[in-house]
Amino acid sequence: MNRKLRMGMVGGGRGAFIGQIHRMAANLDGKIELIAGAFSSSPEKSKLSGEDFFLDPSRVYGSYQEMATVEAAREDGIDFVSIVVQNHLHFDVAKTFLEAGINVICDKPLALNIEQGKELQELVKKGDVIFALTHNYTGYPMVKEAKRMVADGELGRILKIVAEYPQGYAVGDVEGEGTSKIANWRADPKIAGSSNCIGDIGTHAHNLVKYITDLEIEELAAELTAFIPGRELDDDGNCLVRFEGGVKGIIYASQISNGDENNLNIRVYGTKASLEWHQEEPNDLLVKFANAPRETYRRGNDYLGAAAQANSRTPFAHPEGFIEAFANVYLAAAAAISDKIDGNEPPEGGYDYPTVDDGVAGMAFIKACVDSSKNNAAWTKLEQ
Repeated sequence: MNRKLRMGMVGGGRGAFIGQIHRMAANLDGKIELIAGAFSSSPEKSKLSGEDFFLDPSRVYGSYQEMATVEAAREDGIDFVSIVVQNHLHFDVAKTFLEAGINVICDKPLALNIEQGKELQELVKKGDVIFALTHNYTGYPMVKEAKRMVADGELGRILKIVAEYPQGYAVGDVEGEGTSKIANWRADPKIAGSSNCIGDIGTHAHNLVKYITDLEIEELAAELTAFIPGRELDDDGNCLVRFEGGVKGIIYASQISNGDENNLNIRVYGTKASLEWHQEEPNDLLVKFANAPRETYRRGNDYLGAAAQANSRTPFAHPEGFIEAFANVYLAAAAAISDKIDGNEPPEGGYDYPTVDDGVAGMAFIKACVDSSKNNAAWTKLEQ
């Protein structure tokens, strides 16, 4: 292409943390330009946000419905929309733009429930549009190196997987000493869906397992707990997991794990070796052996595989992190959108970004966790 991709955004206006993250990530590689948006349900706030971003006022909209209609009819309309609204709106906004034939990059989770997720999945297939889901932790170079190691058989036969996402920011609310650190909307089933903790961060742990190992969960036994008094939705979740092929595992997520900040991590144990990766130290990948010293693989080095190297921007010893991982998802989706516009065939192996199918898998994981917990942690199969 001889121009930047034209990006629109729904949500993410003044004061919105995740919207700013998405804009920085999209802008990082110079291939995308924000040109339109409906940044708030308040038309006035949307207008003010458009001024913040120096946009043409005629392309700052009072509603996402108006934006989809107008942009789809323009010769220079947006190439894709970035959706960064609250969970309960993901489905309606995504459906509106998909039906208008506009490509979508959507924050996770995909939708409010699996039924909505499957409807979006069908719309993507029928509409021949690009749909990327920002499970951004898949964008880290050393996560891509872990995926390569598993695929190349360097760990041998996988036996066990442990994925954890503990946070402790809300623990003060358990004894009434906090200040309601969990946003009110995340505790409301009408807005957040059937789960808070598992739905918000547990899905990241689940997606990380699926991305690195390519293994599907067959069934799980989950216990979800609301330690914070008066909360209807969980702030802690523990899952025993049975994967295909006899692989066993544990997935745990928490917002009341005192002292933890954003400690997403994964351990994959095989018959030849195991690996370990921590999001808080993302440039390192630890490889462990039964009868040999541990090895530490470092981002930016030429001994890494092609995917890890292609998704690094700086040489070794110059740390990369959260924004860059987000940007790698945007960059891969941008390549798919550009090829679609230019009429190019996808590369062999496709594009390396989370899709609507990953989103549906995440919704199935949430549903199984909630159903299992309601049934005294009974083993529950995931809906296909």
